[in-house]
Amino acid sequence: MKIRTEAREDYSEVYELNYQAFGNRDDESKLVERIRNSEHFVPELSIVAELNNEIVGHLLLSKASVVNSENHQNVIVLAPIAIKPPYQKQGIGSQLIHEGKKRCKEQGYGIILLIGHPSYYPKFGFMPAGDYGIELKQFKVPNEVFMVCEVIEGELQKCKGELIYPPTFFN
Repeated sequence: MKIRTEAREDYSEVYELNYQAFGNRDDESKLVERIRNSEHFVPELSIVAELNNEIVGHLLLSKASVVNSENHQNVIVLAPIAIKPPYQKQGIGSQLIHEGKKRCKEQGYGIILLIGHPSYYPKFGFMPAGDYGIELKQFKVPNEVFMVCEVIEGELQKCKGELIYPPTFFN
């Protein structure tokens, strides 16, 4: 298994992978395209898992903001993560998440936020974001599925307010 940065020539294969992984619908595939074409895209944070020259997994981390009356902090949001159906539940997603966390830290992004399954993401250090003073108003989701992970120590203490997903998440 090779974990690497997504290349332009991977775009159509990544589109199809997201389509298949999310039940033959293209919402996530189109979200990936919109993020790639936005100012919130960080090329090094679009990561693929390749097996025998086939892309079997994709993780996209992109920029967002946590805002309050005094501060505007850049953060990273994880969405989407997709694994081709025949390769699910084999640890590929775990490898992508670990690599993504490592790259965020190297790039100086201290916080990753996501909306995800509360029994899956805690094993990667994700905790309910509301417990740390970060709220989400753009989407109505249960508190336990809106999570945060601190990848640079001390960043959670500085980050309080509302997560604002970029407009690309809504088009």
